[in-house]
Amino acid sequence: MLPNSLPSPPAEWRSFNIGQWLRDLGLDWFALNLSVNAYALFILLGIVAAVLIVNHRLTSRGAEPWIVVDIALYAVPFGILGGRLFHVITHPADYFFEGADLWRVLYVWEGGLAIFGALLGGAVGAWIGTRVTGVRFWAFADALAPGLLIAQATGRFGNYFNQELFGAPTDLPWGLEIDPGNPAIPVGLPADTLFHPTFAYESLWNILGALVIIAATRKLNLQWGKAFALYLIWYGAGRFTLEFLRLDVAEVIFGLRANQWAALAGIVLGLLIIVVQSRSHPGLEPSVYRPGKEWEPDDEVESEDRYRLGEDSEPRSEAASTTTTSGQPAPTDK
Repeated sequence: MLPNSLPSPPAEWRSFNIGQWLRDLGLDWFALNLSVNAYALFILLGIVAAVLIVNHRLTSRGAEPWIVVDIALYAVPFGILGGRLFHVITHPADYFFEGADLWRVLYVWEGGLAIFGALLGGAVGAWIGTRVTGVRFWAFADALAPGLLIAQATGRFGNYFNQELFGAPTDLPWGLEIDPGNPAIPVGLPADTLFHPTFAYESLWNILGALVIIAATRKLNLQWGKAFALYLIWYGAGRFTLEFLRLDVAEVIFGLRANQWAALAGIVLGLLIIVVQSRSHPGLEPSVYRPGKEWEPDDEVESEDRYRLGEDSEPRSEAASTTTTSGQPAPTDK
């Protein structure tokens, strides 16, 4: 039997004090006074989930275990910065008005990270990270595609706890309860009005998309950025549709919300990536690393250098450059 409505978490669940929680457990000596926001916690959980998925997908193709962490050190900060800037730019009325506290532009923990801005900023950070580590950018992007959808699905629960970004009124049995007085509720609606739980719709769509990308990658050998292109098309289509339901104030351009234009741009970009990469790279990637940067496990090389030397590097001794510790000829770059 379906419930008559979906309750929202109470306001006091939006953050919790770690020190007080430990003291409630009897650890009276614990003096730390640190509050953690549910929104930030779900964003963090999403990042961890994405890192685990990307690590598995990269190492299965021969990458060094946990090299994704080195790339994430660049991609995550740039992604958060880009996501925040895009949100502020597309919601100026929330931050720029007479008497406004301009410091709130920096209050990420209150909510407000736009995925399209996070994609742009994260792409810049990922490009830097892949240049530093020697991983091919498109190989990393393909490994990230399903993990990114899982991260977004997890992060949407932060919106649920903040009671934000919900949809239009509905009488469906899974309608979302929102506390009366929420500034996003249109004026004049009854206090018991239920709303579309757009956070749940998007989370389910993203989880399904992650499964589709994983299956398509195995079936079609999606490489050279094609798995990431599928992500752009899948997420763009879902987000474009869901924006028709959302009530939050956003800039409207030629009849469409700003995020809908961004979603359409993502779909077009995804299609272009598939067309261009299919023509430029009809075969499979030779490695997840750029030429001269391949990684080998410790037990397969004699030197302490874990990467094959590139053309500009000084040559190793003849024995070290032609054989491994097992006595077998060392593989060559192709």
